[in-house]
Amino acid sequence: MGTTFSTIGIFAKHNDDGVTRTLHALTADLLGRGKRVLIDDSHSAADYGVIACPRSELGAASDMVVVVGGDGTLLDAGRAVAAHGVPLLGINLGRLGFMVDVLPDDMKTTFDDVFAGNYIAEARLMITARLKPAGDDLDTEGVLAINECVVRNQAFARVLDFDTYMNGDFISHHRADGMVIATPTGSTAYALSGGGPVMHPGMNALALVPICPHTLSDRPLIVDAHHEIEIHVAHTIEGGALYTSDGQVSQGLAAGDSVVVARAPYDLHLIHPPGYDYFNILRNKLHWGRGQQATGV
Repeated sequence: MGTTFSTIGIFAKHNDDGVTRTLHALTADLLGRGKRVLIDDSHSAADYGVIACPRSELGAASDMVVVVGGDGTLLDAGRAVAAHGVPLLGINLGRLGFMVDVLPDDMKTTFDDVFAGNYIAEARLMITARLKPAGDDLDTEGVLAINECVVRNQAFARVLDFDTYMNGDFISHHRADGMVIATPTGSTAYALSGGGPVMHPGMNALALVPICPHTLSDRPLIVDAHHEIEIHVAHTIEGGALYTSDGQVSQGLAAGDSVVVARAPYDLHLIHPPGYDYFNILRNKLHWGRGQQATGV
């Protein structure tokens, strides 16, 4: 791979002593390699001898963004920079680490490989969720999500009545706690805990996973990601509903409102170190085959 990474952006988790230690090691390594290093301006650039950059400009200004934290930090960073096509490399300081897959102790070796062009590049589809207020036009501004868009009742432990549509065609009426519309990346997140399937990240598909449905036959549905999905909240709802993107960005919904979900116009680009194996991550994180040995082929 011939890409030259001259300017490296850093997007890091806040208020974490482990992050501070890792940032000192990371910036020293990158500066020692002669890289121009930017850091999102919520951190003190002077503490690390690098350049402060507003997070809204980090994607456009960088050739690669290094994310220091957990998967949640990468989701936040990805939504901020994905429109610029800049790839992200994750340093794992979190617990699960489905997406941030480089340990701090392995940073130097990983950068040796990456800057020599020895890495695995991957594109993950993203979605946008747009609000369609009752009796009004669809919002032009969409909220990005890498994992999922969730629609649920704002009231705790109250069911939500809603309808689902695909490209304007009616799918079904639902009574449930809500609905998760997950990307393949998000299939191992909220959707998985709701009984949804694991989807390989290379798939062009979305999973519609009802949350605690009141009908046992209301099962997860897989559709092509090029289709547009609409969730229409019933006019009879008491109180309000809520939709969230990646569990981090939320907006209220009123009776009769809809959320329209479609594939985003660009993908999230990730960089993995050599030897990256998606199924090995699943085996380790989900404990597949624990106590068993492969029979071989």
